Amino acid sequence: MNSVSSSSYEHMRMHALRALYAAAAAAIAIPASASAPAAADTIAADNDVLMLQSNPPTQQHVTITAARPSSLPTEIPTTIESIDAKTMERTINATDAEDALKYLPSLLVRKRYIGDYNHAVLATRASGTGNSARSMVYADGILLSNLLGNGAAFTPRWGLVTPEEIERVDVLYGPFSAAYAGNSVGAVVDYVTRMPTQFEAHVKAQAFTQDFKLFNTAKSYSGHQASASIGDRSGPWSWWINVNETDSNGQPLVFANRLVSAGVPVTAGSIPVTGAVLDKNPKNQDWLMLGTTTQYHTAQDHAKIKLAYDISPAIRASYTFGYWRNSTDGNVESYLRDAAGNPVYTGNVVINGLQYALTAADFAPNRNALEHYTHGLDLKSNTKGVWDWEIAASLYDYHKDILRSATAALPAAASGGAGRITDMAGTGWNTLALKGIWHPQQAPEHIVEFGYQREAYQLRTSVYDTPDWTGGPAAGLFSGFNGDTQLQSLYAQDAWRINQQWKTILGGRVEQWRADNGSIASKSASQAFGTRDEHYFSPKAAISFKPDSDWTYKASAGRAVRMPTVSELYQGSLSGTNIINNDPNLKPEKSWTTELTAERALNGGAGILRSTFFHERTRDALYSQVNAAASSTVTTIQNVDDIRTNGLELAYLANDVFIRGLDLSGSVTYTDSEIVRNNKFPASVGKQQPRVPNWRANFVASYRPDDKLSYTLGARYSGKQYGTLDNSDPNGNSYTGFGSFFVADVRVRYQLARQWSGSIGIDNLNNAKYWAFHPYTQRTVMAELKFDY
Repeated sequence: MNSVSSSSYEHMRMHALRALYAAAAAAIAIPASASAPAAADTIAADNDVLMLQSNPPTQQHVTITAARPSSLPTEIPTTIESIDAKTMERTINATDAEDALKYLPSLLVRKRYIGDYNHAVLATRASGTGNSARSMVYADGILLSNLLGNGAAFTPRWGLVTPEEIERVDVLYGPFSAAYAGNSVGAVVDYVTRMPTQFEAHVKAQAFTQDFKLFNTAKSYSGHQASASIGDRSGPWSWWINVNETDSNGQPLVFANRLVSAGVPVTAGSIPVTGAVLDKNPKNQDWLMLGTTTQYHTAQDHAKIKLAYDISPAIRASYTFGYWRNSTDGNVESYLRDAAGNPVYTGNVVINGLQYALTAADFAPNRNALEHYTHGLDLKSNTKGVWDWEIAASLYDYHKDILRSATAALPAAASGGAGRITDMAGTGWNTLALKGIWHPQQAPEHIVEFGYQREAYQLRTSVYDTPDWTGGPAAGLFSGFNGDTQLQSLYAQDAWRINQQWKTILGGRVEQWRADNGSIASKSASQAFGTRDEHYFSPKAAISFKPDSDWTYKASAGRAVRMPTVSELYQGSLSGTNIINNDPNLKPEKSWTTELTAERALNGGAGILRSTFFHERTRDALYSQVNAAASSTVTTIQNVDDIRTNGLELAYLANDVFIRGLDLSGSVTYTDSEIVRNNKFPASVGKQQPRVPNWRANFVASYRPDDKLSYTLGARYSGKQYGTLDNSDPNGNSYTGFGSFFVADVRVRYQLARQWSGSIGIDNLNNAKYWAFHPYTQRTVMAELKFDY
C-alpha cells in the first residue's frame, strides 16, 4: 500500500525544485527505507516536504522535512512502510484514523466497530492485540499511544486524528532507531497531518450500516459521520482547522452466559424461560448465551487547530490543540422471556430443566463521558547546515473521564438505582524532546543525531459508590489506584555512508526510569508503595548494501527495554491489607530484535518485492497469568521468563501491472512465536504466544480506467490464534475466542466534478463472522460525498 502523494504542485516555482534537487539526489544514494516507493521521475516540493515520486514505484525514496513536526529521525535504520492521502482516498473505506493501517504488512488493529475508542489495539509482527504498550503512535510529533497501561483498555488515542486530516502515515518496524523508547519494539506509527500552502477547504459526509445476525440478535446498526476543514497560508503564517462528528451504533460486544454444567436442580420460585442459545465456549464446553450487553451508541466530537509561524526561512514554530469528546451508552438486551413474553434480567431461571442464578452484573448498562485535550508545541530548524535542532513538548489531559455503571438489577436500573462511578480526571501524560542533528564538515559522510527525551505518566483512578448510576453523586470510595512513572533518556546515532554501496547506522540509548507515588485503596484499607529508580542501556545497529540499481540488502539489530506501565504496577485490589492482583515490583520486558531484508526492484522499477526475516527474544514479558508455582488461583500480571519469535515477511507493490491503471500490493507474514520458559505457569511452555497467529496476509488491487473512476478490492487474512498462554482455548469461533478470518472489502470512487467526489464501499463483503474476544462487524455498507476547494 505504499504510495507517494500525487497531489498537484503546479503552483510551485521551478527555481524551488532546482534549488532542492541537489540535496535530494545526494540523499538517495542509499534508500532510507526498505520498502517505501519513489523514484526520480519527478520531484514534488512545497515549503515543508521534498519527495521524490514516480508512477511506477522504485526502490529510492527520500523525504526532506523542513520544519514540520514529526517523531521520525532523519536517518531510518529499519523497514518502513507508508501510505499517503490519495491512496487512502482511493482504496480504503476510512472512518477512523487507524483504518489507514488496514492493508500494511503484518499489522492488525482490533477495531470492533466504527468509532471504537477503548479496544482498538495495534498488533504487530511479534505482538498481539493484548500488547498495546509494545508499539508507539504519533501524530505531528505528539504521542497518541496510551502508555498508562498495556491491554485493550489502553488503546492509542486514534480519535485525535481524522482520516481527512492525514497527509501520510509511515510505519517503522522494530526497535532499531535510538530515537524511540523500548515501546517501539513492535512498531512506530507516525501520522503527518495537513498544513496548507494556500487556501483550501473540505467537507465530507458519510453514512454506514450493517445487518448483524448472531445468536438471537438480528438487527441493523447504522451511523453517520461529517467533517469539515479549512486552512491557509499567508506570508510566514499558516493555519488549519478540522472538525469531525461521528454518531455510531455498534453491534453487541458482550454476551451474558452460563456454563450448562453450572445448572442446579430447580427450586421453588424459579422462573421458566425461553430464548437461551446453546453454544460452545473457547474451551469447547457447552454454554448458554443469555443476552447482550455493551451495545454501544457512540457520539464523538473532534476539533483541532494547528498554527505555524516561520520565524525565518529555516526556523518554524508550530502549535497544535486537539479536543476529543466521547459520549457512549452501553445498552443491554436479554434473550430470556417468561411465559408472558416479558424479558427476564435477574433472579433464578429455569432453562432446559436446570436452574441458573442471574445477577445484576449479567445485564449492567453503563454510560461513558469523556473530554480529552492535547497540546503540542514545536520549534524546529532546518538550515541543512552543520547544525540543526528541535524542541518539542506535548501534553495529553484526561480533562473529564467518567464511567457510570449499574449495580442495581434491571428493569428497575433502567431509570436509576445503585451503581458505581469511575473517575479518571487528573490522568494523562506529557513529553519533552530536545533534538540535535550534526553534519560534520570534516566528515560529510556522517550524519549524527542525538537528543534528550522525557516522558511522564500519571494514573488517577477513583471508583465510587452512588445511589443513582444515571446521574447521582459519589457517595463513598469503593477503590482507588494512583501512580506515576517517568522515563528520561539520552540517545545518539551516527549514520555513516561508507561509500555509494555501503551505509551503516550505529546508535545507543541510555534510559533512567522512575516509578513513584503509587498507592491502592479500598473501602477499608489503603497501601502506598515505594519509589523505584532503574537505569538501562539499549544499543542499536544497522547496515545496508546496494550492489546495483535493483538490489538492496539490510541487516538491523537492537535492544528494547519496555518499562512496566503505571496500571501494571499499581492498578489492583486489596483483600484486607493483602494485594491480590497487582505487583509494584514487576521487571521490565527486555527484547533483542533482529531483521534481515532483501529488496529487489522489478521490471525496471515498476514494482518492488521485499523479503524480511525477523527474530525477537523477549525476557520477562508482561502477561496476566496464574502463578501455578505458588499454588495460586488468582490471575495477576507477571513476568513470563522467555518468549522466542521467528518470522518471514514478504511484501509486494507494483503500479500499472499488465494494463495501465492497475495497481497491486500485498503481503504475507509467517510467525512462529513460542513461550520457551515460564516458571510461574509451566503449562504454557512450548505453546504459541497469545494473539500472534502463524499467518497473516493482505492484498489490494486498485484499477483506475481514467482520472475520474477507481475500483478497489482488498482482502485480509489472519490465521488461527489463541487467547490464553497455555493455548487451552482452541475454539476461536466463539464469544471470548480468537479466531481465524478472511475478509474482503470493496470501494468504488468517482470524481463527479472538479470539486465533488463520491464513493461507495463495503467492508466484510463476504459477511464473515469472526471474533477477537468480541465479535467484529459483519457486512457494512458505506457511502460518502466529499467537496474539496
